[in-house]
Amino acid sequence: MQLNTLTSTRIAHNVRRVGRGGTRGKTSGRGTKGQKSRAGHKIRPEIRDFIKKLPKRRGHGKNRSRTVRIDRKPFASVNLSTLEIHFSSGDTVTVRTLIEKGAVRTVRATAGVKVLGTGTLTKKLTISGCAASNAAVKAIEAAGGTISNA
Repeated sequence: MQLNTLTSTRIAHNVRRVGRGGTRGKTSGRGTKGQKSRAGHKIRPEIRDFIKKLPKRRGHGKNRSRTVRIDRKPFASVNLSTLEIHFSSGDTVTVRTLIEKGAVRTVRATAGVKVLGTGTLTKKLTISGCAASNAAVKAIEAAGGTISNA
């Protein structure tokens, strides 16, 4: 083996050098002048200007970011005035009895039932298996009823 018999194993690609005279000289196929004729040019996308003008508000809806728990299931709510209409004195209020009497539609996609303090309650009711607001607990106990979350 001698130096004059060595050959390269890789294929030689001729890289086209533009802007060195000949047919692709002067502007090298880039037109003339301006940002587009420069090396490494990048034009700002037009949609980005519209995005930057939008208000970045937090909370529910657009751009709500990480401020809202998406895995939280809401309660099905029942007011005291609804309990007053559907139940008589001495009844036991559970999730099942609320669905049977039509006070609550369904509890499948919710975390349960919560009794809210809107309205007045004059009947003595025993409420079990439901959450309740502070105002609802005071009104139920004032009417002589009891409430247990278990």
